[in-house]
Amino acid sequence: MEWLVDYGYFGLFIGAFLAATIIPFSSDVMLVALLATGANPIIATVVATFGNWLGGLVSYWMGYMGKMEWLEKYMRVKKSTLEKQKKWVDKFGPALALFSWLPGIGDVLAIALGFYKLSPKVTALYMFIGKGARFVVWTVAYYYWDIYF
Repeated sequence: MEWLVDYGYFGLFIGAFLAATIIPFSSDVMLVALLATGANPIIATVVATFGNWLGGLVSYWMGYMGKMEWLEKYMRVKKSTLEKQKKWVDKFGPALALFSWLPGIGDVLAIALGFYKLSPKVTALYMFIGKGARFVVWTVAYYYWDIYF
């Protein structure tokens, strides 16, 4: 992951994108590492948000276009996991995309929203808001705690 930080904003974009797919990666750590190098906090937050959002949309579209067999085989998402999420999808709809940033379940949540064919535009908007808020919080937290060190 350190080598991506060496690529600055581009590396952050790639890392944030990969972190929003099923590839285990920490975009939060990358953002903080880049901020520690003196990167512009606004640009870094925007870049991380867009990269993570686009990666989340890839997961959404994989669910949207996918068949259950493909999701199980290539994405390693179990049918039982999607079925458990179905009650939440039915209850909250695209607003669940606000939580697609959560570690462990966020990627599967994005896939489930696509799999159940929720509105792409509304889902994308909620996903952008959720992921953006996450990186704003990390950026503010970095500068808040940095003054104590």
